[in-house]
Amino acid sequence: MLLSVVFSFRNESSVIETLVKRVIGALEPLGIDLEIIFVNDDSDDGSLDILMRLRETDKRVKVINMSRRFGVHPCVIAGLKHTKGDAVVYMDADLQDPPELIPKMIEKWKEGADVVNTVRTKRLGENPFRMWLTKKAYQVINAVSDIDLPVNMGDFKLLSRRTVDELLKINEYDPFMRGLVRWVGFRQETVLYTRDARFAGETHFSLLRSTGPTKEFLRGFTSFSTAPLYISLIYGFIISLFSFCYLIVVIIDKFLGTNLPGWTAIMAATLFLGGNILLTNGFLGLYIARIYNQVKNRPLFIVKDKIGFD
Repeated sequence: MLLSVVFSFRNESSVIETLVKRVIGALEPLGIDLEIIFVNDDSDDGSLDILMRLRETDKRVKVINMSRRFGVHPCVIAGLKHTKGDAVVYMDADLQDPPELIPKMIEKWKEGADVVNTVRTKRLGENPFRMWLTKKAYQVINAVSDIDLPVNMGDFKLLSRRTVDELLKINEYDPFMRGLVRWVGFRQETVLYTRDARFAGETHFSLLRSTGPTKEFLRGFTSFSTAPLYISLIYGFIISLFSFCYLIVVIIDKFLGTNLPGWTAIMAATLFLGGNILLTNGFLGLYIARIYNQVKNRPLFIVKDKIGFD
């Protein structure tokens, strides 16, 4: 069999050599053919030089260089499109996910699984508050969507060839990979593991950055459910009903001569209704933004050059 291992990375010069050594060390005893594909998201820290040096002694290392920074998921898709393996593993390049787990994932695949997901039982070196937010984010996505996304399931997976082929047929501009892998179906198994602290360097996924967990949550929240739109509709109807009832009370008070206009009441009503309008408009805006980006039909990524491919 041929196994393809895909890494989407940016500025991981402190990790790459150890990463390649551990991947090869974990998989060579299995006696399988291997290709290791690094998708370089416009790194500027010397990561490419390290990969080129590694290629001098091991041609299984291949590189796809993006024309600019596109983000993790477009780079993963680019890597998947260039794989030839009977099975494909994709994972982060920061060594928080242990390559030594891959043989166990291969066993599940040989037993008939098309997708082998990994779920973290512990996450070492992570902020407890951030972990609590992550757990709640998974629960919210599951509550409003039509997919079952296990809590603490990350982007470390093994996919069969037919699963990869089906994923590549999906033409989404801003894909939520964790959700899409669940959406395609087939037989899916799970492997549990403890996620290590970052091996070296600094995380590229801070909470509020455009590439961080907040953006990932919003991507998942809007990719697989229209529930927020229906909630906004029902919520707006209830507020309108109460507002109409209050308007009747105001008119009755006017005719009875007991109406005492007050600044506090006016401001409270204005701010309350204005806030609700902005909230519902925000939900609409998220969906309109996804539609806008999709209909432009721009390519998900642009490859500058490829190294090591036929």
